[in-house]
Amino acid sequence: MPFETKATIASFGGKLHKLTHPSTSTGTPMAVNLYLPPQSFSSPNPKPAPLLIYLSGLTCTPENCSEKGFLQHRASQLGLALLYPDTSPRGLNLPGETASWDFGASAGFYVDATQAPWKDGYRMESYITRELPQALFSDAEFGGRLDGDRVSIMGHSMGGHGALTLYLKNPGMYKSVSAFAPISNPGKCPWGEKAFSGYFGEDREEWKKHDATELVKGWTGGDLKALVDVGTGDNFYKQGQLLPENLEEAAREAGVEGLTLRYQEGYDHSYYFIATFADDHVNHAAKHLGLL
Repeated sequence: MPFETKATIASFGGKLHKLTHPSTSTGTPMAVNLYLPPQSFSSPNPKPAPLLIYLSGLTCTPENCSEKGFLQHRASQLGLALLYPDTSPRGLNLPGETASWDFGASAGFYVDATQAPWKDGYRMESYITRELPQALFSDAEFGGRLDGDRVSIMGHSMGGHGALTLYLKNPGMYKSVSAFAPISNPGKCPWGEKAFSGYFGEDREEWKKHDATELVKGWTGGDLKALVDVGTGDNFYKQGQLLPENLEEAAREAGVEGLTLRYQEGYDHSYYFIATFADDHVNHAAKHLGLL
């Protein structure tokens, strides 16, 4: 079924489309925001735009970064489209789905759950890597404005975990990856242990299949093309939820090149942090998408 447009908003010369569509992966309607740069509408020769997918963090919806991240500013200059999916299914009404902010609703962790009752609807990995792009690139209204052969991925916090793991698990699917304050080693932090126990059970070998620090050890795709920023003033970093050092060490020990990990002095976990370095991350994707 086609996407239903709920709103179209002018932004930096382009258009932000607030969309919904039915998902077979989750069994629910899914909301997604799509930003098309001005080059997608230029006359007489509109140009299909490469796509940068942004995965949001815990508690977020497609609205948060599209309103506060300022990715559209640089994307509009470069002719880059942006896609902001949701963070979980909405409305399944599963037992315990809304009992806590870091598991269930708004906290799908971009995995396909294997444990009941989550396994039938919490299939965000399938949704992000297969269903959503296939629906978008084949859509009568939007598909022709997008270049489905040039796609990169990025994210923040839980979404940084999602971006890194989906990139590492699908060599060649994305041209580059970047992350703000990613949950880099979820198998060894409280957020990840809670989520993975619920979605996968207690088999920690299964957890490793969804952990960037474990996955990078087996990377054979050459230059990682990865940019990661972490704020030294981030309380979640200080609490050991992010563990970027583990990712960096694993990459170094595995001889993997192409991971640029920057510690930004004094910055926290918020959208002030994201907005400050938004242009860097858009430029990183643009470089590998052939726009720079």
